[in-house]
Amino acid sequence: MKKIILLFVLFVSVECISQNKQILYNFTSVPQSLMTNPGSDVKYKWYFGIPLLSGISANVGSSGFSAYDLFANGGVDFNVKLRNVVFSTTRKDKATINEQIELFNGGFKVGDWQSNSYISFGMYQEFDFLSYMPKDLAILALDGNRDYLGKVFNLGDLNVKVEMLSVLHIGYHKNIKNNLIVGLRGKIYSSAFNATSTKNSGYIYTIPSTNGIYEQVISSNLELNTSGISKYIDEDYSGDVVRDIKQKVFFGGDLGLGFDAGLTYYPKKNIQFTASLVDVGFIRHTKDVETFTFKGYYKYDGINPKFTNGNAAGNVYQEFKDAIPLDTLYTKYTTWRPAKFNSSIQYSFDDSRSKDCNCDGTDSGYRNAVGAQLFIMSTPRTPFMAFTTYYRRNIFNNLQMKATYTLDSYSYKNIGLGLSAQLGKLNLYVLADNLLEYHDLAKANSLSFQFGLNVIFKDSDEPY
Repeated sequence: MKKIILLFVLFVSVECISQNKQILYNFTSVPQSLMTNPGSDVKYKWYFGIPLLSGISANVGSSGFSAYDLFANGGVDFNVKLRNVVFSTTRKDKATINEQIELFNGGFKVGDWQSNSYISFGMYQEFDFLSYMPKDLAILALDGNRDYLGKVFNLGDLNVKVEMLSVLHIGYHKNIKNNLIVGLRGKIYSSAFNATSTKNSGYIYTIPSTNGIYEQVISSNLELNTSGISKYIDEDYSGDVVRDIKQKVFFGGDLGLGFDAGLTYYPKKNIQFTASLVDVGFIRHTKDVETFTFKGYYKYDGINPKFTNGNAAGNVYQEFKDAIPLDTLYTKYTTWRPAKFNSSIQYSFDDSRSKDCNCDGTDSGYRNAVGAQLFIMSTPRTPFMAFTTYYRRNIFNNLQMKATYTLDSYSYKNIGLGLSAQLGKLNLYVLADNLLEYHDLAKANSLSFQFGLNVIFKDSDEPY
């Protein structure tokens, strides 16, 4: 039973967080780069993504431990491996899963050939999962409190949120000067289901009292908000879960609003600065809402209280339930999307354009570029940060490459590679990171992969 409780604590404590897309960011031969910066320097007459195939991405990551640490077949008992993982990690360690599928995506140039305005639009489905390591709760579930007299177990380690949603978006992008591009994107969120418990607090401790028995105190302030879930866990539910979730994804769920903003600036023709703010928004949860609270204070003086056993001696069990009751409320609530900030500086060289070219202030004619990118994302705890250096090369006119090296809380040896090929009007791109770990995926702390197919009609900057 302890093992079941511990595994539940380890893998169900979740936080809705999207992932860093350091290879895609500013990789402007791929139209989806507009989703990381609506002010990206893209030059298409128009484009559209192959429905359901234009953008498929997945990201998994864990800090502090890997799948190998838990499931390696090395003759070590699973309980021993589980204890090693729990005691070698901290409450800041986390495990993440992010999945995203573009349902449709497109964009076009507004006006004639001299115009510098673009509109892009689309819709995607996303699922996010992150589990912070609830260190104290894991120890309590594994060992109990017998060997931890005087230790205060922090109930605030539990920080939970999971969500599936769809996002409908439309963006506007304009060169307001030859060397300055700005963009803005509006978003409508539709949440299929959500579970949120991010403001928990409380403690449990046991100490010897003066009369030779134990004093145990539980102070609990736990709350779990859910929407779109309760009917599926009802014993009388007989519907089709997949069909219901599909309906909610297409704006049958809880709705919210958000925006992205970004820019690209060229202080010199071969020096580029970019910045973007993505997913600044909220979702208002009003449908199929249930809130579970576990709040109260209880002090017990005795030898061995059993707060989960109705056959416990005396009235201990009933006193505990009365002091810290499990209540169910039906109140609306609001969740905020995790805002993400990107910024990069890039130096381009090896100009392939004619010296007589009367070119604008962009880097589109350079064969090579090197740069650095900073990524910051808000979380209920400390912000998630990543720093990336990269090298980009136009191998051929229709083949671009971007190689990256990223430092973050998951790994210090994350090398990634992206390729974008233009085969006639068809654009094919493949992006993957942490390539050094592909020889043994079980030991990897993070992996991400993204690919897609688009049809692109390039802008010729000539009358049409």
